[in-house]
Amino acid sequence: MNRFIIEERLRQFFIEDIGEDDLSSRVFDGAHHSTAFVRAKEEGIACGLFIFEIGFGLLDQNVKVTLHKKEGEPFHSGDSLVELTGPTHSLLSGERVLLNLVQRMCSVATFTSHCAEQLAGTPAQLVDTRKTTAGLRIFEKYAVRVGGGKNHRNGLYDAVMLKDNHIAACGSITLAVQKARQFVGPLVKVEVEIETKEQLIEAIEAEPDVIMIDNQSPETIKQWVQLVPETILTEASGGITIETLRAYGETGVDLISMGALTHSVKQLDLSLNVTSSHKEVMK
Repeated sequence: MNRFIIEERLRQFFIEDIGEDDLSSRVFDGAHHSTAFVRAKEEGIACGLFIFEIGFGLLDQNVKVTLHKKEGEPFHSGDSLVELTGPTHSLLSGERVLLNLVQRMCSVATFTSHCAEQLAGTPAQLVDTRKTTAGLRIFEKYAVRVGGGKNHRNGLYDAVMLKDNHIAACGSITLAVQKARQFVGPLVKVEVEIETKEQLIEAIEAEPDVIMIDNQSPETIKQWVQLVPETILTEASGGITIETLRAYGETGVDLISMGALTHSVKQLDLSLNVTSSHKEVMK
């Protein structure tokens, strides 16, 4: 992840939450220090714990951050993930913003890990989508990678995806692919979404880089991918769940995209609790 972007986003998040001042933390002066621990209240996969280092580095460099888990390492309920020591007002001012973000990242990584396990032994790769939380895409897509998945395109700017509306407006798959090839460079991938066998045949003849087969059963996809030459990647998408992943993985498709990796996960339950506090001796 790009540290400059992380810091920029965290500054925005702190401005939203702290505003001009954290009124509650005014009860502590600068000499009041505490030790706090971030603990898990359920099991999961560690992801984004370094956000505490970067976040408190922005708020107060007097806060010492010690990480107890590595990225991608599993943890259990009750485990200590992070230890924090420093000015109490800074610890409490940064608590909610950083916890919210790390909880989100851990939840995405954990669910992605469970999904990736379903595809073990199949040729299919699990990929995410653009169905991410506004402002959090870089964090959520990073969490997908930590959980064992892969990233699809990051946005509208790094790959061409010709969906049903693009094709309808252009008039045909063939014309849409031709127009896309005219304005993108040779390193930019062109993908076409199809929903019928007729569209599949037309897409194969148009020779995109990837054909996405949308909203079809595993049985149908297994038949259709056999028609696609090896020079074109195939992707399954649409309504795929963790319960049906294995069946899709065994169809021979190259990629399986799941919006649920980022849009439907439940926040993992983490807590930050102060365990001790004291006055610093002024020298």
